[in-house]
Amino acid sequence: MSQFKYLDIEKWNRKNTFLFYKQFEDPCTNVTANINVTAAYNYSKTAGQSFFLLCLYYATRAANAIENFRYRMEADKVRIYEKVHPGSTILYDDNTFGYAYFEYQDDVELFIRNGEKVVENQKNMKPFATSPPHNGFIYFSVIPWISFTSIKHARDNDSDHSIPRIVFGKYFRYGKKIMMPISVEVHHALVDGYHIGKYFKNLEENMCWL
Repeated sequence: MSQFKYLDIEKWNRKNTFLFYKQFEDPCTNVTANINVTAAYNYSKTAGQSFFLLCLYYATRAANAIENFRYRMEADKVRIYEKVHPGSTILYDDNTFGYAYFEYQDDVELFIRNGEKVVENQKNMKPFATSPPHNGFIYFSVIPWISFTSIKHARDNDSDHSIPRIVFGKYFRYGKKIMMPISVEVHHALVDGYHIGKYFKNLEENMCWL
């Protein structure tokens, strides 16, 4: 199980924001932006690696660098996970899908090698396991057919809204760049626009490391 500690809410500079938004019926906010993924895309083709797994790695790495993206609600408490991991939809050959859960590794090569095994097993077994092993995950989805400008998630009233939901869209060429729309949905009691902006900045820097 992923390690966590509890946030001291009384000493938190966002205490009032947390108490305000935690009572909302729909407490989530969603932002979509186009990210420059040129370097990551070119590297994946040159190295013969999965562009999807590379995106999953860098998107999770960017989240782990921002403490608020590692917050999860537990009733009136807030957990701070030491490290969060990615869970993602996986498309099957019959155009249905299931959910796979990956263990984040700091080493990108190790993450991709292990991720390839997870994807292969998922496609062979075709399970539909919707619940992650614990709350220290981020939910990812991929919609590779649409360069969307916004997205709305299906919601269950009993679901944990404090788990971020991130979606990759169809990449497209913009001049000499390759851009990809990415949607980020977070619980506003835990994450503000400042943190979302920081996440997109970190992610684009990760994807353009060359």
